[in-house]
Order: sequence, then structure tokens, then C-alpha cells
Amino acid sequence: MTSTIALTPAPLSPADVVAVARHGAAVELSQESLQAMAASRRVIEDLAHDTRPHYGVSTGFGALATKQIPGELRTQLQRSLIRSHAASSGAEVDREVVRGLMLNRLHTMATGRTGVRPEVAETYAALLNASITPVVGEYGSLGCSGDLAPLSHCALAAMGEGQVRDADGTLRDAADALADAGITPVVLAEKEGLALINGTDGMLGMLLLAAEDLHRLISTADVAAAMSVEGLLGTDSVFAEDLHALRPQPGQIASATNMRAALSGSPLVAAQKEGDHAFTRVQDAYSLRCAPQVHGAARATLDHAESVAGFELASAVDNPVVTEDGRVESNGNFHGAPVGYVLDFLAIASADLASISERRTDRFLDKARSHGLNAFLADDPGVDSGHMIAQYTQAGIVSELKRLANPASVDSIPSSAMQEDHVSMGWSAGLKLRRSIDGLARVIAVELLTSARALDMRDGGVATSQSSPVITAVRSAIRDVVEGPGTDRYLAPEIAAVHALVASGAVLDAAQGAAPNPLH
Repeated sequence: MTSTIALTPAPLSPADVVAVARHGAAVELSQESLQAMAASRRVIEDLAHDTRPHYGVSTGFGALATKQIPGELRTQLQRSLIRSHAASSGAEVDREVVRGLMLNRLHTMATGRTGVRPEVAETYAALLNASITPVVGEYGSLGCSGDLAPLSHCALAAMGEGQVRDADGTLRDAADALADAGITPVVLAEKEGLALINGTDGMLGMLLLAAEDLHRLISTADVAAAMSVEGLLGTDSVFAEDLHALRPQPGQIASATNMRAALSGSPLVAAQKEGDHAFTRVQDAYSLRCAPQVHGAARATLDHAESVAGFELASAVDNPVVTEDGRVESNGNFHGAPVGYVLDFLAIASADLASISERRTDRFLDKARSHGLNAFLADDPGVDSGHMIAQYTQAGIVSELKRLANPASVDSIPSSAMQEDHVSMGWSAGLKLRRSIDGLARVIAVELLTSARALDMRDGGVATSQSSPVITAVRSAIRDVVEGPGTDRYLAPEIAAVHALVASGAVLDAAQGAAPNPLH
């Protein structure tokens, strides 16, 4: 992306964070932010010469806060803080997570409430604009005092130390990467080390990226459910507007509206209302009939999570913080509980969306429940296995997603000699949610692949489609990357191809292009 996000003391939007973190948008600091930072820095510099101890300015940190540090050692104090706290381990965290982490911390600096010098913020902006990404391991943050270890790796890179990935993704020493980009490493002064590592920035970034993904996936799940209703010869009458008005849950109404739109004009659905089926099957299974209720609950959970993210985007999280009237006060705003909770809530919703999707898929494969389809959608059952093992793949993912739904935020391990005796584990909640969302996209992909095969077996393929316009468009998009029914083929690449359509938004785009009204 070539767009540039201007950083002011006002809150960033979720779209701003996604643009920088995921799409590589550049950033620039406004004059208003530079002036606000300069003003709060003067407050810190005045305190630095005070004979009384001030936490983070002239003292140690955490359980060592009672030790006053002489002026000649304070640069070393800041440098030692960052080096010692850059203690993550494990697999590298994704680039977009680190960029989101850095942007959120940079914006907090731009509020003028942290006491850092403008040149520190300018260094962070330069790193982002040069696409230099500090290497951060997945383990190390307890979510309190914020994302300490991940943020410390970013601060370490700004100091010209540690390892980074350059714009090409090459692993390099930070000093060399900064030199090649013309960026001068910072030498941290009083308070600045703390200002760079006390915040919920990593978990907030993961929340915003997850919300972006889940908006797309919930709507795609609505389309997939509609395809399954059609492919299993179900009815659309349960999605009627007046029925859902009886229970006016906004998310439920939105999903029901999507499913009505997706099934509108379907000859297959119309035929079921007029044929013998209408008299022999009074109700569809819950996984079909209750899809709007389940999908809608996920939408409601996402709405709540985004409200929390909005408050967090409007926050200036640091400890100590420089208040508007010039006080420097210790506080507990770095605690990640609000963000950790909703990250966990979304993992629950993600697991349940995947669970109901897998149940719909399984109905296609059971000859006793598929209403006339071959067992396992096999071309020649017995010789061929069809989609039998694709459902196993779904089931394995769903099982893992249920484990990932176990909340991280109910766990707390005391640290820092019992000074930090209750922690949020929000960073862990964010990482497991990212894995959950990846799994959800794969489960939905298998449902779409399976329902497309079932519909082809009913009507002979897209060219002779008896599906609605929306579902025909989705079937066509799938057939552009995967062949239609036939004898067994190597199935993993086909699952991967449809997963790519789901993850990129191509399935939803195809549906939107044929829908009578925009899908929610």
C-alpha cells in the first residue's frame, strides 16, 4: 500500500491499524503529536533533577522500584531494562502482529502522555516505513505489565540491537538493517524504556486483525450454510424476516438476512416446497435451521469485542503516565484483562462456528441423511471414498478449536517477586485466537467444497445449475480452482485452493456480486 496514516493524539481507527500492520501502509507523525511529546518530555526532565525518587525516572522497575538510580547510571538503566526484558522464546510471531504492536505503541507515544522525546517516536515511524520488523518469539508476555517482552524486542531494534527481518524478509542484525535504511539508533533517556514496553499493544493489534478476519468469515459462513441448506434439500422458510423479528438479536437478524439473500431465487429450494418432501420432513436439523442463531451469536460477540477495542484505541497506556495537568502518576492501566477476555470470547465463537459447519458437512456424507446423494459423495462408493477424510480433517480442526476455546484469561501466574501477582495472559489469548481463526477458515472451506460437490451431483454442474444466483456464483468460483465430481483425486490441494478463496475473501466477493442486496 502507498497510503500514509497520520498519527495524532486522537485515536487510530481499526482500519488504520490493519492498513499498517497487514498491508504495509506508511505512517507520519503530526506536528500536534510532536508538540505534545515535547511538552510531556519537559515534565520528565524536570523530575529527573528532583532529589525525590520518581518511579521509572530515577528508580529501578517492578520489584526493584525502591532502588534510586544516580543520574550517571540512568542511560544504562534504560538500556539494561530493554535488554533484560527482550527475553521471548519460541517461533517467530507473524510480521503483521509485530507491526501492529509497534504502531499501537507509537500511537501511545503520539498522545503525549508517555514523556518520550519526539526522536524516539520518529525512530519507530522510520522502522515501520522501512518495513524493518523486529524478531519476536511467541512466548514471553504475561499480558501485564502489558506485553513486556514483545515490546522490548521492538525497543531493542530501535536501539540498533537484536535481530530483525528487513523488507525482503531476510533475517539480519538490527544494527546493519538500520544503517542500510539510514536510521540512527536511539539512546534512551530517563523514563523512555518503560514508555516503550508498558502497554496492551500486541494483544490489541491481534484483536483488531482478528476482527477484520471474523467479519469476512462470519458472512462467508452464512453463505456456506445457505449452500448446505440448498444442497441438503432444506427449506428457507425458517429464515423468514418476521420469524427473526420475534427474537430481535441484531446478529441473528443479519445472518438470517444473508441466508435469505443467498437462497433467493433457488429452484432447488422452491421444488422442496412443492414436492413430496414438504410433507415428509417437517423440520430441518439444528445445524441448518439454527445457523442464523449461532452465527448471529458470533456476530454479537464480535460487536462486543470491537467495542472493547475501540476504548483501547482511545487509550494512552503507560506506567507511570504523564497526565494532562503535568503529574507523573503510577497506575494499573497496562493490565490486559479487558482485551484478554474478548480475545477468549472470540475463540469460543470461532470454535462454535466451526463446529456447526462441520455438522452440516457431515450430513452430506451420510447416505441416511443426505436425501439421495451417494455415500460420502463418492463417485463409486466402495471403490471411491469421496469426501470421507475431508470431514476427518474438519473434525480434527474442530477438536483443536475446542481446546483453543479454553480461556487463557482465567489463568494467572505471579511474577516479579509477587509485585505483579495477577496477570492477564492476553498475549496468549491473542495467539491462540489467530490459530483458531485459521482453523475456522479451513473448516468453512471444506463445507463449501463439499456442498459444491453435492450440488453438482444433484443438477449436473454450474452450467445446468438449479441453485440460486448467489450460490451459483459461489459454485462457479469454486469450479474455477477445483474440478467437479468424479473418481477420487488428490484432495489436499483442492481443500487448499478453496481455503485460499475463503481466506482472501473471494468467496464472499462472488456472493456479493450476485446478491440482490449487499450482504452483512
